[in-house]
Amino acid sequence: MKLALLSDIHANLQALGACLEHAQQQGAARYAVLGDMVGYGGEPAAVMDRVMQMAQAGAVVLMGNHDAMALNPPVKVEHLGEATASWTHAQLTEEHRQFLAALPLTARLQSCLLVHASAHSPGDWQYVDDERSASVSLAAATSDPDVRYVFGGHVHHQALFYKGGGGGGLMAFSPTAGVPIPVPAHRRWIATVGSVGQPRDGQASAMYALFDLAHSRLTFHRVPYDHMAAAAAVRRAGLPEQFAKRLEEGR
Repeated sequence: MKLALLSDIHANLQALGACLEHAQQQGAARYAVLGDMVGYGGEPAAVMDRVMQMAQAGAVVLMGNHDAMALNPPVKVEHLGEATASWTHAQLTEEHRQFLAALPLTARLQSCLLVHASAHSPGDWQYVDDERSASVSLAAATSDPDVRYVFGGHVHHQALFYKGGGGGGLMAFSPTAGVPIPVPAHRRWIATVGSVGQPRDGQASAMYALFDLAHSRLTFHRVPYDHMAAAAAVRRAGLPEQFAKRLEEGR
């Protein structure tokens, strides 16, 4: 079975559609959305409609920090990430909000633990962005000996860490887009799958990952999409110009 892992869509309908089409072409049989369907982008309701359709078809869907903010927008905006929460809340229907409110923070799928941020206290939205934080998350997840893989998002970058032999710390591996990586189950692995809807590494193309469970192979993908149309949707919505520029520049 091939599992498509998508995270941080951020109300970017164009990027989501491109990634789903690409995953289907790659033979994906199941889908998991690792949170942050909304926030920043200009089409939250349309994205929620698509994700809810995926859930009805069997996709795993998790809560992310921007989904939580859309349910309960902060009264006072203290950082840029909170700037669209109230607007997003107003765009969502009651059905959308009920769906978000019922989402779990983690999910198990065979030998995989799925989470938006860190498996250590997942509701605190800690970043997994280096060997130390990856080690903390992996240790929390693998207190269950049947968990061999941890997949998350939140950091908007694609990265892979694994526990080598000899009881040492985690080692980092830099993935190359489109190149399958052997991830045998005798080791333990933790990956961040990148952001579908808001890349921040200087490339505008969308990100997701595909895990082939039968052959223990993980492939990180980059997918071109109409990022100019996504930026135009941000501007039509009257959201901060920085969010449109970020889509155009991938930063």
